[in-house]
Amino acid sequence: MNQPIPFTKPYVAGNELRYVSQAVTETGIASDGKFTKACAALLEQQFGIRKVLMVPSCTAALEMGAMLCDLQPGDEVIMPSYTFVSTATAFVRAGAQPRFVDIRPDTLNLDETKIESVITDRTRAIVAVHYAGVACEMEAIMAIAKRHRLIVIEDAAQAVNSHYQGRPLGSIGHLGCYSFHDTKNYVCGEGGALCVNDERFLRRAEILRDKGTNRQQFIRGEIDKYTWIDIGSSYVPGELACAFLLAQLEQLDEIARLRAAVYDRYQNSLQSLEDLGLARLPRMPADCTSNYHMFYLLLPTGALRDALLHYLQAAGIRAAFHYVPLHDSPMGRSLGQPPDDLPQTLDLSVRLLRLPMFVELGADDQQLICETVRRFLKEGESQSAGKPPATLKREKLS
Repeated sequence: MNQPIPFTKPYVAGNELRYVSQAVTETGIASDGKFTKACAALLEQQFGIRKVLMVPSCTAALEMGAMLCDLQPGDEVIMPSYTFVSTATAFVRAGAQPRFVDIRPDTLNLDETKIESVITDRTRAIVAVHYAGVACEMEAIMAIAKRHRLIVIEDAAQAVNSHYQGRPLGSIGHLGCYSFHDTKNYVCGEGGALCVNDERFLRRAEILRDKGTNRQQFIRGEIDKYTWIDIGSSYVPGELACAFLLAQLEQLDEIARLRAAVYDRYQNSLQSLEDLGLARLPRMPADCTSNYHMFYLLLPTGALRDALLHYLQAAGIRAAFHYVPLHDSPMGRSLGQPPDDLPQTLDLSVRLLRLPMFVELGADDQQLICETVRRFLKEGESQSAGKPPATLKREKLS
């Protein structure tokens, strides 16, 4: 192998450079131009979303979602600890206290059966993070929210074009947040979208996005001048990013099909490891349709995960682990939740290993990855651990 196999690689669908050139030479690069509007319209139509507001990142979408919840100091927001830091910081910066809930051992999503036990009179919202593009149990979560009059925000950063019971993720909660970061399925370097599914948030979401002004009403001719009327920030993306993104979104299903092929090759090639009890493969509930964002392995122990990670990297294969649980981070500990309070989160997070996953991952490179994983796990050739994991071969993995 001459070059390392990267962990991820953006895919160029075809019209990206043409659209960027068109923006520069014909339509202009200011925010909320032709391509920004086209991206929003495509997402609204494709996913049945009431209103899509394009933003610079999923972090920006989450921050807007927190503002729309009108949180006060001491209010609580329920979320998983096994997620990216932006899920929590968006609400902490608004003055709220995250209440971290454990994850399910099958999908690594928020465990819906544990939500009601932490609801208090200060709870205002639930953030459902769709890990790896696989849906949370949204029917149960929405029912809980309805009973307790809570707002549901879908953190669908990894889940653009994934579905739950036939419904696109991001379109089910009161609000949804998308990411188009360089590592995601559909990319523009940095980008995101806020999905507004509840009409009561529509007008204020526009205002928050435009620096706290009613500028959008002015542009539509509804008022004769615009002014500052609320909090907000500059949550509008650049037109060049949306020009690039539009070409990606026009190939939503084709990119998903190509990623599914890579995912299926992993599934078929590595199934024998699960049959032998050497590793567990991802789980896909019957009512979920994934966008095939990632492929991961759950190893029997954290030590074995680390040893395999070093072994793959030494072979030029850029595998990776994922999140450090937020409640066990320095900031998370300062918020007061016991660091050992979420046993599934702590256990699964140290055993998870992500394999390279991108559209242009060739069959030969993917075969090499799988052969390297199998060789290590079956023969115990670990440079880091120094001993074979033979005693783990028949261990039952959960």
